[in-house]
Amino acid sequence: MYPLFRKAAFLLSAETAHELTIDALSAVGHLKLTNLMPQPKQQKSVNVFGIEFPNAVGLAAGLDKNGDAIDALGALGFGFIEVGTVTPEPQPGNPTPRLFRIPEKEAIINRMGFNNKGVDYLVSRIRKSTYSGVIGVNIGKNKVTPEEEAVNDYLICLEKVYEVADYIVINLSSPNTPGLRNLQFGENLSNLIRALKERQASLDEQFEHTPVLIKIAPDLDEDDIVELTNTFNELKVEGVIATNTTISREQVEGCQFSDEQGGLSGTPVRDMSNQVLKRFRELLDDSIPLIGVGGIMSERDAEEKLTMGADLVQIYTGFIYQGPGLIKRTVERLARM
Repeated sequence: MYPLFRKAAFLLSAETAHELTIDALSAVGHLKLTNLMPQPKQQKSVNVFGIEFPNAVGLAAGLDKNGDAIDALGALGFGFIEVGTVTPEPQPGNPTPRLFRIPEKEAIINRMGFNNKGVDYLVSRIRKSTYSGVIGVNIGKNKVTPEEEAVNDYLICLEKVYEVADYIVINLSSPNTPGLRNLQFGENLSNLIRALKERQASLDEQFEHTPVLIKIAPDLDEDDIVELTNTFNELKVEGVIATNTTISREQVEGCQFSDEQGGLSGTPVRDMSNQVLKRFRELLDDSIPLIGVGGIMSERDAEEKLTMGADLVQIYTGFIYQGPGLIKRTVERLARM
């Protein structure tokens, strides 16, 4: 059935199709029809960050920014759902069009710009969810917040989602918010992590401990990777997500929309993401778990990331191109590892 759905959806603009899909999934959850969704026949739980995940396959941030479709997405078989990126205040994101498909490469370019309804709305949606799996919240800064004040936005979001999130992700690697990737390096990064850890320690006095992870870009050279892993080891970060979308266009050169600005995801980012993942696993302390994301278009791609050192994997663009069957197949394949 999904090939027919995709054929119809791809007749619409990418963003219109996305919005209609989220609306439909939200309705499925609201009408309590999630028992009709296909479920994996076999899955294997895994304990990471001290959290018991029903299986190792998650949904990456960006698909359900506002938490409107958590229950329906969870019913597809994901072991964990990551919502967001969310910011302290609602914001419309970048001007449209801002989402582009490159079907011949199984790729997507997006420059959404953290469009979301704000952290308070997201928290309210999580509280209403009946999903029994793990929920992660991906947090960022508002576009209008100056780079030197970014830490305040992250602290605001951290405080508001801490009680409802199973884990929290600090998004420093989206290419669609001006200046955001500057926070990935040097004193900017160290100061941000220290501030977050200090606030986290304070919140732990009121709530159950919630792990805080960092999401990194794939556009890193060896010096960048060494610098980042040294910082993460020194400051004892609790987990790393590798990787976000890429600004490279080498793999889609000459394709329609390849000149559009934004982050590229899907098949073209797989090898780059895998190399960064592998190198991080080699240099990070063994105690720091890794979530592998980027270019998982088949169950074999997910298995490859685990063999390269990922503890968990996340899917986004593969879900758009392959549909719910990819989730089921991947969960079942990883259960046999």
